[in-house]
Amino acid sequence: MQASSRIPVSAQTGIHEHLDSLLERHCHSPFRKPFSDYNRAAFAESFERRERVAPAAPLILDSGCGVGESSVALALAWPEHYVIGVDQSAARLGRNSPGKAGLPQRPANLDLVRADLVDYWRLMREDNIRLARHYLLYPNPWPKIGHLARRWHGHAVFPAMLELGGELECRSNWRIYIDEFCFAVKRLTQQEAVCQPYTPECALTPFERKYLNSGHTLYRTLVSL
Repeated sequence: MQASSRIPVSAQTGIHEHLDSLLERHCHSPFRKPFSDYNRAAFAESFERRERVAPAAPLILDSGCGVGESSVALALAWPEHYVIGVDQSAARLGRNSPGKAGLPQRPANLDLVRADLVDYWRLMREDNIRLARHYLLYPNPWPKIGHLARRWHGHAVFPAMLELGGELECRSNWRIYIDEFCFAVKRLTQQEAVCQPYTPECALTPFERKYLNSGHTLYRTLVSL
């Protein structure tokens, strides 16, 4: 099936010239935005559920999981792990919820959580929670030059997110996003991160499927934190 999806368009031709100075600022100015009560509650409730189901299982986080298709696939692929998919949109999370008519039941090792990742990541760090694996699958690329700080690697929360550790994987159909992500990971952790063209055997997300059907080259990086 053919699809029609555009690759992000930007005046940028390489890594943003201000990314290094932005990362330097974030390193020396810890992000102290107050936590919202809603996110505190969502975080606490999600880990109470984990404690009841699989307290000792290695943890996988699917950040920005959208409709949860990738979270279901990860839970099935890693049955000895516990998977948490987090998205801020109740509409997206409810659109294809496992267990609805015609959809498979939610795997027992999966939880889908509505929360803001900026708070959720920091609450995890505050509780010294460490990940086995962490996925950021096709985050909003914010391709305009002036939107650097909206990309995850340009956001003030990025250093806190890296402290969660694990095998971190980020995918995008915009090479510059992954190049920048790799630059930021190495700048803050000294761990090598490499951008690689990537063709999945099976699409993990609706966006990945759409990009593949549109003939896009996909990129990813894998780094052990």
